[in-house]
Amino acid sequence: MSEHKPKIVALVCNWCTYTAADLAGTSRRDYPSEIRLVRLMCTGMIDSKYILKAFLEGADGVFIGGCHPGDCHYIDGNLKAVKRIEAIGIMLEQFGFEKERLKLEWIGASEGPEFQENMQEFAKKIGDMGKVQTADRMIL
Repeated sequence: MSEHKPKIVALVCNWCTYTAADLAGTSRRDYPSEIRLVRLMCTGMIDSKYILKAFLEGADGVFIGGCHPGDCHYIDGNLKAVKRIEAIGIMLEQFGFEKERLKLEWIGASEGPEFQENMQEFAKKIGDMGKVQTADRMIL
């Protein structure tokens, strides 16, 4: 097992995944401290530049968490995010990053334990992959 503590940015929906993170915290369910949450109103507003910037500035992985399909507070924002995230995965490969360093999951507001499990699994996977090499970080 790797000793590397990965730097992970989690872009999470205000209404569901952020609330699940809060529930995990109030339930005293710990998850890796190297994960930094960024609360967004909806995953549908995620722009590729946010993800690319995270990687270019040192993130080893980016996790995106949103409402389950059909539960989006903005009707279909999370469904728009699916297409956008798939395209960003392809773009990441073109910049030399493994697309496995980007993950999209649906985590509802009442799913604190699921949030914890997802964070632990993703941090382990990214940790096992190792640090993104500095030479791989390209300037756009």
